Amino acid sequence: MAETRSGIPLEPVYGAAQTHAVHADEPEAPGRPPYTRGITPLMYLEKPWIMGQYAGFGSAGQTNGRFKELLKAGQTGFSVALDLPTQLGLDSDHPHARGEVGRVGVAINSLADMEVLFDGIPLQAVRQIRTTANSIGHLWLALNVALAEKKGQDPNATRILIQNDVLKEYIARGTQIYPPRAGLRIVADVIEYCARHLPSWTPLSMSGYHMREAGANAIQELAFTFANGIAYCDAAIEKGLSVDDFAPSLFTFLTADMELLEEVAKFRAARRVWDWIMAERFGAKNPESRALRIFAFSAGSNLTAQQPLVNVIRVSLNALAAVLGGVQTLHTSAYDEVLGLPTPDAATLALRTQQVILEETGITKVVDPLGGSYAIEALTAEIESRVRVELDKIDELGGALRCIESGWFKEQIAESAYRIQNEIDSGERGVVGVNCFVVKDGEKGPDPFAIDPAIEEEQVEGLRRLRKERDNGAVRDALAKLERAARDGSSIVPPTIDAVRVYATVGEISATLGEVFGAYQPDSVV
Repeated sequence: MAETRSGIPLEPVYGAAQTHAVHADEPEAPGRPPYTRGITPLMYLEKPWIMGQYAGFGSAGQTNGRFKELLKAGQTGFSVALDLPTQLGLDSDHPHARGEVGRVGVAINSLADMEVLFDGIPLQAVRQIRTTANSIGHLWLALNVALAEKKGQDPNATRILIQNDVLKEYIARGTQIYPPRAGLRIVADVIEYCARHLPSWTPLSMSGYHMREAGANAIQELAFTFANGIAYCDAAIEKGLSVDDFAPSLFTFLTADMELLEEVAKFRAARRVWDWIMAERFGAKNPESRALRIFAFSAGSNLTAQQPLVNVIRVSLNALAAVLGGVQTLHTSAYDEVLGLPTPDAATLALRTQQVILEETGITKVVDPLGGSYAIEALTAEIESRVRVELDKIDELGGALRCIESGWFKEQIAESAYRIQNEIDSGERGVVGVNCFVVKDGEKGPDPFAIDPAIEEEQVEGLRRLRKERDNGAVRDALAKLERAARDGSSIVPPTIDAVRVYATVGEISATLGEVFGAYQPDSVV
């Protein structure tokens, strides 16, 4: 019998007998619990999803230019790709940053870079501004607050989404800085600050994307993501918040993968499971706490260096699955990013993919157009059931934090990744251009986008000027206050904002916290 990529058996023909669902006795309508069919009654008929392309490279000035190009092309939101040193809390002149400055994202060292990054961009008119900040979620918050103040604007007037999901870094991505319990504390501080002071912001986007990219299947993607989400909710509630104080603002960040039917069902099942978690586990009273908002990102792991133009088709199908599944925000990958940073033309084409789906296919004229399909309803119910079983198993093992510390999450993902690779190597799973329909002669991909090596030198020189011209006494005082807050258990967010205001750098703030929290050392290696 055929199976989905997650190992769910597929019937050759589906009928009414296979569509029994956990919530079959409840009315299924868009905008009502359990939100299987969408989180609002009219979905895209009322408002299209946010087209939020992920972009950033080199210097703040170069990225500013790319953002303006994308906004001019019709993009309605954007995500700031930060370079690896920034994500790891390192300044551009740190020895470990050498050779990585501006390579896979933009280098942001201080408020001075933020002033350049968003110069001339009408932030209040952009529907959503996201970033990959996870271990440095508190810093991204502080940088945006301080920037708004410099512009004389209300920070709450912008729509900032902070990914701020540090737990998945220990599982699948690797830009963690501090030990897991310290990382979880910082995330909770950010959630608390936003709930009390920045209610229009999204303080957390629970991320399954990177776990899926590392080899997790669709069931693991949802289960591990929501297990982390439960840990974040518990930590925020321990700080004195009620779940309804912050849950309505939360997002989840999921993959839009290649198996279209399973992916559509996955997005529908994700909303069901989150509704169940919020209602049964946390007793949420506000319906918006139970309505899961989804940011989908087309699967980068599906892109191939062989016959790269074929990636245009893959990305189109990924995007179609996300829209049919009812997501709120979508990024579509550029076909050439498997070779390097996307070229401007490829980035524009990726955006056009979303625009064609919206304007030309007609699928947005009906809410949940695949709802009622025997196959989709059966897969939705099966995915929900399997995710709930997996969540029970995680609870038995002690919860997400314990599964991170023991290495259990990594082990499960490694086993799944091994199975998938074996299927590709054996030819059981076909990948066009890799193990079937291979072109051996004359194949040439596009030239990758090149980063000027002079950017690193310019960034380092800018740091030298900053440290010379700023009030270093004020910086020392601000960092001392930050250290005291970290030691006495107070929220680190207000002193982080104060430090950013006086142009303390990302590296200086992170090093100060490192003196208190220490550095992450894994207990197990898979």
